[in-house]
This record gives sequence, C-alpha cells and structure tokens, in this order.
Amino acid sequence: MKQAILNNWNFPRALRFIIGGVILMQAISAKDVTIGVLALLFISMAVFNIGCCGSGTCNPSIKNNDDSKKEITYEEVV
Repeated sequence: MKQAILNNWNFPRALRFIIGGVILMQAISAKDVTIGVLALLFISMAVFNIGCCGSGTCNPSIKNNDDSKKEITYEEVV
C-alpha cells in the first residue's frame, strides 16, 4: 500500500492533489464543510490514485475476432 501511494506520480495525479489542497485552503478560510468534503475527495483521489483513469480502465479492450476473413455477399436491389 505504501508503494502505491508513494510511487507513479504523474502530472494529472499531482494536479488533482494541488487542486485539492487549494480547495481545502478555501474551505478552511470560508469555514465551509461542503467545500471541505469536495477538497478531501480530490486529495484522496490523488493519494490513492483512483478515479476515471487511475486504475487503467480507460483503455478499451482489443477484441480479436476474425470478421475480416468472412466473405461478404451482396444482393442487387432493383
């Protein structure tokens, strides 16, 4: 778990962490709990590398089907 948190930091992950920190500072200065929860969401997404593409789920799977070898038949329409 420690390796997952400390390694593989890329630009989007660092950006989420920075945005979460800025939002957290605004929440503390405004004394707003709702914005604080949003900030914790951004920070936790960055720390645990979760989110839309954090676990590598954005890459589509490659299907190996042999449809290109099927013979295509055409029907003439008059």
